[in-house]
Amino acid sequence: MREQQYTVHTVRRGAVALTALLLVFAFLLTRLFLIQFFDFERYQQKVMDQLTTSSPVRAARGEILDAAGRVLATTRTVYRISVFPALIAKAPGDKAQAIIEGLAATAGVSPDAVREHLSHTRELSRTVVRETDSTVAAAVLAMISERGLSDLVAVEAVPDRYYPNGGLAAQVLGFTGSDGQGLYGLELQYNSVLSGVQGAYITARDSTGNRLPNRYEALVPATDGSTLKTTLDAFVQAVLEEQLEATMIESGAANRACGIVMDVQTGAVLAMATVPTFDLNAPFLLNEYAARELAALGVEGDSDLYKETKNALLLESWSNKAATEIYMPGSTFKAITCSAVIEEEAVRSLEERFFCSGALAVADRLIHCHKVGGHGSLTFAEGLQNSCNPVMMTIAARLGTDCFYSYVSGFGMLEKTGIDLPGEGGSIFHAKSSFTDLDLATASFGQNFKVSVLQMITAISAVANGGKLVQPYLVQSITNAAGETVYSHETVVKRQVISEQTAKTVSRILADGVAGNGGAKNAYVAGYRVAAKTGTSEKIGDDRNARIGSCVGFAPADDPKIAVIVVVDEPTDGIKYGSVVAAPYVANVFEAVLPYLGVEAVYTDEELENLTVKVPNLVGLSVAEATAVLEKIGVGVTYSGEGEIVSAQSPASGTAVLRRGAKAVLTLTNDAPAAEQAVPNVVGLTAAAANRLLQDSGFNITVCGAKDYYKVNKSVCGQSPAAGTLLPSGASVSIYFSYDAIKE
Repeated sequence: MREQQYTVHTVRRGAVALTALLLVFAFLLTRLFLIQFFDFERYQQKVMDQLTTSSPVRAARGEILDAAGRVLATTRTVYRISVFPALIAKAPGDKAQAIIEGLAATAGVSPDAVREHLSHTRELSRTVVRETDSTVAAAVLAMISERGLSDLVAVEAVPDRYYPNGGLAAQVLGFTGSDGQGLYGLELQYNSVLSGVQGAYITARDSTGNRLPNRYEALVPATDGSTLKTTLDAFVQAVLEEQLEATMIESGAANRACGIVMDVQTGAVLAMATVPTFDLNAPFLLNEYAARELAALGVEGDSDLYKETKNALLLESWSNKAATEIYMPGSTFKAITCSAVIEEEAVRSLEERFFCSGALAVADRLIHCHKVGGHGSLTFAEGLQNSCNPVMMTIAARLGTDCFYSYVSGFGMLEKTGIDLPGEGGSIFHAKSSFTDLDLATASFGQNFKVSVLQMITAISAVANGGKLVQPYLVQSITNAAGETVYSHETVVKRQVISEQTAKTVSRILADGVAGNGGAKNAYVAGYRVAAKTGTSEKIGDDRNARIGSCVGFAPADDPKIAVIVVVDEPTDGIKYGSVVAAPYVANVFEAVLPYLGVEAVYTDEELENLTVKVPNLVGLSVAEATAVLEKIGVGVTYSGEGEIVSAQSPASGTAVLRRGAKAVLTLTNDAPAAEQAVPNVVGLTAAAANRLLQDSGFNITVCGAKDYYKVNKSVCGQSPAAGTLLPSGASVSIYFSYDAIKE
């Protein structure tokens, strides 16, 4: 009986054990099935991670080009030097000392620095030199070969960002970090497009970093980044930056200057700049202005104040003032007010008359005009040309708050433009629900609200192009590494703000003001009808005397191609008005850029009479050749001495002289230099009188300063060289005319 019970228990225990064993096997088989069919890739990757070391292969970053295909940003090859501390610590012999001595001799790295890197014996890799050139790389490679250090020291070719033009368009292009990622500007905005897809170099190693006996190596190639073709034009950009630099220096701008050149028809940004700029190839070095400001602190370089100030100055120099900051536009906004008034037929005609006594009462406030004593009686058109505040307030009141507000919105002042740049600034305007008659009065002439420089030129471009608000942009097309165009920009018209007829009317008023005696006459350019408006606005802050001087315009007024805006923040030297610190520089941009873009000048008879001409290089030409060249440009000639070849000339090649009465004195081969004579004093004379006296004395004339000197018979305010200076006959004397300081 007991034997039977024992047998039954034995069988039961065996059955339980067998069942348990079968369940375990079933579980294991299930796990194997799941791992094999569902988790295979995950576990395979874990095994590969344990057996292999992956080194990234950086993709070549795509280029950034200007509109003409000129390279603005590209990638060059530099070399990175690395050591492998974990392997070096286990290497036979004194490999560490050999590496320390070798890198100190070839790569210029201090022994202590190399020793510090080698002390990290738990790390597989340490970068000793992040960036060096091919000469140093070749020397290090030779050292590695001679000392048998091929598994312990590596020289890797890596792509590096390079900007051929240094600081050109610095704030627009932006720059990259040490790992090649975009940090500012277009480099940041289009980082994913430019950076491409990183590859990898995979090698088999054990857990301590040693290579496995069965060598395994694989290369996953990188996909290079795409190329951006921008709307920027390197020539136009250089012209704008040159003019901004000039006004910043001459006006003593305390808070930088900025500007934009835009195609009014498409919104393409041909140039956008902020000065002072910085070197894109060394973005963490302060520009000369910031360096002087930092040095003026007089504090130690390791102090917290020094570091904080330096970082603040760097951030300021990197920021794109034209797109990210906002300002009160002042009188430039009056062109928008008048556009709305004409569109709504709130004036009977352009000749409707108004009276400016110097101030106008609105609600409980007396708001003054910029002209003390007032303008007196003037037409609507003259109100805009002379920037009369009472006229603007009167006509805006006819629109009413709701209607005026709708045009502020329509011209894009309440929304960001949508340009393809990071960090675009948004405007600050009154809430519609609390927009009062007093707010309407001050807003009509551009005060008590803020917009960006980009918003302002976009709004003016709508006046220029027939009333269409277009979206500004910077990237025209994108081409991938295979050469395929994957994106091409098409003009985005947001809305029709005003009619084409209204736009033409406002353009004509603005152009007549520049050509005549309006407030923006300093934007005059001979041969081109320029429509422009200047402004001088207050800055709300601690300094009640701080101002912003600006000018915005477009040309040619009858068939606009480009708009230009220049904004000077806190001019401190001399006159602070936009008519002086901005308008002449806008004119200089038009004068240089319009011919470059193929827009031919059309001169009036009066302009032709006073047109300047640049004297060409005549040295080395025969008498007949030189005579023919000068006849073609309308410059007379006299010869000194005998011979057939010109050996010297006066004025020098490239000198701009007045065409009327201009004469070159050419010295022929083997002849003595022309006799010198004293320069007469012409300061205080009219342009005509100075011209006669200098030409009668045998000199040519170069006119500097105001370009409308002949229209109002201005007097010479300076000359160079000074009276009494001895110069050869035919030399050029510069005479200066002052710009009119109009308070706007």
